[in-house]
Amino acid sequence: MSTIIKPSIKIRPEILDILQILSFKSTWANDPVNLSEPLTGGQWDDAGTYKFPKGYLLAKNDANFLYLAMDVTADTANDIVNGDYFWLSFDNDRNKSITSNKDINYGLYPNQPPKLARQYYLGPGTWTGIQNSPSPSEVKMEFGISEWSNTPHKIWKFKILLSEIGVNISFPLLVPYTYFGFRLNSANPSFTYDFPAGFFTNFAGLKKLTFARKPAIPNVGPVIGSVGLIPTTKIVGGRATTDPGYYVAVTNAAFGGTLNLIGNRTKMQSLYNAGNRKYNVSVRKPGAAAFTPLVAAWTNYYWNGTDYILKSFSGVDGIYTLENPATDYSIDDLLIQFPTQGFDTGQHTIKVTFYVGNSAVVADTQDLTLFIDNRLPIVNIDKIKHGSNEISTCAIEQLNAVPDGLNFEITASDPEGNLLNVSFVAQGGDGSSTSVYSENYDISKGNWAGFSNKAVPAMGNWRPQKSCAFLFSLTATARTTNGYNYIGHTNIFKGVTVLV
Repeated sequence: MSTIIKPSIKIRPEILDILQILSFKSTWANDPVNLSEPLTGGQWDDAGTYKFPKGYLLAKNDANFLYLAMDVTADTANDIVNGDYFWLSFDNDRNKSITSNKDINYGLYPNQPPKLARQYYLGPGTWTGIQNSPSPSEVKMEFGISEWSNTPHKIWKFKILLSEIGVNISFPLLVPYTYFGFRLNSANPSFTYDFPAGFFTNFAGLKKLTFARKPAIPNVGPVIGSVGLIPTTKIVGGRATTDPGYYVAVTNAAFGGTLNLIGNRTKMQSLYNAGNRKYNVSVRKPGAAAFTPLVAAWTNYYWNGTDYILKSFSGVDGIYTLENPATDYSIDDLLIQFPTQGFDTGQHTIKVTFYVGNSAVVADTQDLTLFIDNRLPIVNIDKIKHGSNEISTCAIEQLNAVPDGLNFEITASDPEGNLLNVSFVAQGGDGSSTSVYSENYDISKGNWAGFSNKAVPAMGNWRPQKSCAFLFSLTATARTTNGYNYIGHTNIFKGVTVLV
């Protein structure tokens, strides 16, 4: 079991050896970790921690990067030029075996320490050459003290792009993880340490690293703290608007898909400690006068000490039981998973009510209005025209001299007013794409319903640079969120060959 170590807490190494047998857990980094800052500077507080014979590993992550530190307490020489190096390998497809041109290995760039180099496995103990394509991944070497040793020693700190190691932090999908191994080589004192032994020839024994995907949600509501990652305090009139720099940046967004209603952590702990664990979830549908029970069933992963285990939940007539907030769940404080597909479009009011013990006396309650919209925008390429003549699909059209070209009439409509953006492009030849027309939502549009039979381009004609078969593709995206990102788009296309 891994353990999270705070700077003020010391756990004897022999106890860590017992606790950390099977897995290693990263924790969420609320702010990007600056590798130039010292390990003791506070950025690594509460990092996931793992003891190995030559030192300690520390891990944090955000939605884009893994921040990994190798605190090598056994390496007390301040140099990296006399044979000191590392390997750091990841099983990108998580199959516990070496996959050619898929699994990745990091090391020091030859003669340019501490520049980070990366290469791909070709087979056991064999690799491609160093990749020269740009990457934001990096490594820094620090020589200093740490929580684990007051004797100055070597510390390797990494910032690894998650997409490079096959990891995608997506909400609310399964708990993300990877398998990894590493080598540390020191000239003074002399040692070569592999974890696990021979990992670069056989991935079967690689260590599992589980990633965090639970950032702290600020400004949560009083009982229903958030819908996914969107605080209920940011939902007005059923639609959500968050700050541009927030994890989920949405503007006047409706809701759809499957919604996770998350409890206010402080309130949930208070209710649980008081024994008030029975709660009711009900919904008032558009135009209805009364609330009816909201019945749902869902699954959630919980940490059992060595791994995340799937557990099922359900209620009877809208009555559910609060789980202990102290339990580490993949989706913490989940009150209900609400599948909105099949619900009428419009404003729904969700009511969550906690009761005193098993009585009918209300302990706390909150109403939350959500505009539910699972309808996709309507799109159509109404006309493709050459001058005043309409061109049929799959036609071959000869253009005259410049500035002759094509023009179009398109429809991108969302009657509920939840349109996010429209993109109309011409794709041709080798996969290249040119924009014919695009439009994005801004708050000045209010509840944007889009347009019908819009003439584009607004001025002049569209004309390709060369003759080709073109696919004219129109895409409209809904301004609808599941609390984690925008969801839902629709697309239509027509093909025409254009000769110039």
